[in-house]
Amino acid sequence: MSKKLTVKQISLNLALDEVKRLETYCNQTGRAKTDVIRELIRKLPD
Repeated sequence: MSKKLTVKQISLNLALDEVKRLETYCNQTGRAKTDVIRELIRKLPD
């Protein structure tokens, strides 16, 4: 049985250098920007 996720869309403003850094990382790792951001959020302390 699969679990249905509830999601909420957000908008994020980044400086140009932050966007470039994120895109470079994603291109090097083959990962989607959304996945990288989600992983970073999950690593935040509770």
